[in-house]
Amino acid sequence: MPTAATSSECTDLAARELVIDVPGRRDGDALSFTVAPGQVWGVLGPNGAGKTTLLHTLAGLRPVRRGEVALAGRPLGRWRRRRIAQRLAVVFQESYDGFPATVLETALIGRHPYLSPWDLETAEDIETARQALRRMELDGLEERLVSTLSGGERQRLAIATALTQAPSIWLADEPTNHLDLRHQVAVMELLRSEARDGRAVFLCLHDVNLAARWCDRILLLDPDGGACWGSTESMLVPAALERLYGQRLEAAQINGAKVFVPVNS
Repeated sequence: MPTAATSSECTDLAARELVIDVPGRRDGDALSFTVAPGQVWGVLGPNGAGKTTLLHTLAGLRPVRRGEVALAGRPLGRWRRRRIAQRLAVVFQESYDGFPATVLETALIGRHPYLSPWDLETAEDIETARQALRRMELDGLEERLVSTLSGGERQRLAIATALTQAPSIWLADEPTNHLDLRHQVAVMELLRSEARDGRAVFLCLHDVNLAARWCDRILLLDPDGGACWGSTESMLVPAALERLYGQRLEAAQINGAKVFVPVNS
């Protein structure tokens, strides 16, 4: 069964003097960073800052304005889409039903990059999808139509589909969208576990506290195109976050973890 790229392939994702193309906005700061195996990056910023645009650009789904994106050291434009999909999975903020499909059929989409045209999924592919559904607590729903699922169940299915894909790099836009607290924690723990197993993880988030707890690198984006990035400890400080969001914050420690609480102006 095909699996994710091995660590010996040094599969990372790099922005090289990258300027993302946000319509109606002047050129922002050029971004030069590498999402390396074992890292969890969190992208934070207010609405309209370009978080989703950046993620889609890194995935090759949107054109760059300047600079380039490189996968495993090679410019993304020189990769075949199928080869990209064998290394990189994208979890979108929202999912839409293009046609009637069951939960298991949807999870099996994650195996398509490894199949030749007209090939059918193998028994191993099906078992991989079932294991991913079990990890997302969707076992028992395999024959349900996706259209009958709740928003949270759909989000967990999107993550199960990415697990089935077995990527070496995760790009996830608001992966905890629609999830209750228990499942938010479970998803963030899963992504942290993926990083510990040698994969690279890049997340767009709205919740500063999720980023503080589970990310080791932070990228801050503001709506005028400004950007800065670095370690979580150096980036998540009240003064920087207050400037970013225009909201006063207080920082506290709970069980050794830093948390941020909004306070009245």
